[in-house]
Amino acid sequence: METYLRVTFHSEGAKPSEVADRLVGFGFEPTQGNYDFVYDWNSTGSTDQILDLGDEVSRLLRGYRVLFEIETV
Repeated sequence: METYLRVTFHSEGAKPSEVADRLVGFGFEPTQGNYDFVYDWNSTGSTDQILDLGDEVSRLLRGYRVLFEIETV
């Protein structure tokens, strides 16, 4: 299972490199294509785990003035 993350930046927000460093430090990997980052679960996660991941991404990016979208498949 993988969770894909798309980040939308704001000109008055944090630099993309700062956001990337924070997400990579948490376990996301940069990717190319329709999404900016991917989190590989290495197994099947529960709905609660997916929600916890979303909560953690929200916490990690709080104050950075970016929007994010996640999709888990």
